[in-house]
Amino acid sequence: MPSCPPTLGDFSVLPISIPPLPSFPRAVVHYIYVRRNAPKIPTANDSRSLFLTNVPVDSTERHLRGLFAALVGTGRFEGVRFEDERKNTNSPPAIQPAEVARLLAQNKKRKREEEDSERAKEDAAAQLPKTWTRPLRGSGSTAIVLLADDKSAEQVLKAIAKLHKSKKYPTWGENVGDNVPRLGSTWLKAHNRLSYPDKDVLQSALDAFSVVFARREREAIETAKRLRSQPDEDGFVTVTRGGRNAPARSSEAEEARKKMLERAEKKKEELTDFYRFQHRERKKEEQAELLQRFEEDRQKLVSMRQQRGKFVPEA
Repeated sequence: MPSCPPTLGDFSVLPISIPPLPSFPRAVVHYIYVRRNAPKIPTANDSRSLFLTNVPVDSTERHLRGLFAALVGTGRFEGVRFEDERKNTNSPPAIQPAEVARLLAQNKKRKREEEDSERAKEDAAAQLPKTWTRPLRGSGSTAIVLLADDKSAEQVLKAIAKLHKSKKYPTWGENVGDNVPRLGSTWLKAHNRLSYPDKDVLQSALDAFSVVFARREREAIETAKRLRSQPDEDGFVTVTRGGRNAPARSSEAEEARKKMLERAEKKKEELTDFYRFQHRERKKEEQAELLQRFEEDRQKLVSMRQQRGKFVPEA
């Protein structure tokens, strides 16, 4: 069985044994690289999360649940988010006018739970039916595993270190059974069948998407109105085509949003120099400080020259 160092940089190397398949009748060892999750923007669950890279292409939640159960026992694994699932959310395709509404959503008050639930139902209904019974991951994909607590994450890393001493690697897909759809011809036949859904199902998804689109258009129009009502640095409100209260196109709303952000940034930069005389006084202070430093350096140079002139070498 091939050997591998227990660690590679910040990663702990987790070897797993992949059993033979009809398409490849030979057992192999696959290496998953594991470390503490440390995203650029910290979250509350980072201490009990592990970052995995080079996960097998046929990875599912049940596969990883069984793998971590073999390492530290059951009850420690809570969930997993794969790379493609983090990039592709379950929301409908992005609509240009709604971009403005989403950017300003952080400035609004929290919506009522009933309204959020209704929106989630509408977004879910707007999704087209899935055509694959089981996804495949890209080569070298990543995943984030959420464990029960910080102690569980530490125990997983310790269990990985012990594997390199015992050489008893966990078997990939063990105890999964028929809980995960099989790959191969059965998987492809199911995809061919799901690629042609019933017309009523497609019509229902289309109707739901139209509802979501209309809702986001209304949000974008309301946001555009509010943005156009924002005064500039001189206190004037620009009147655009159709009047101040007319619906704006997505390009107009985006342009208004950019102008508002630029004005906010400019005000932030000029906060320390609100009045012109403050700016002039600060410049004068800087010039006086430079002149004082120049005079001090000049006096030091004169003193050094005088000391050097009094020096008499020995005969």
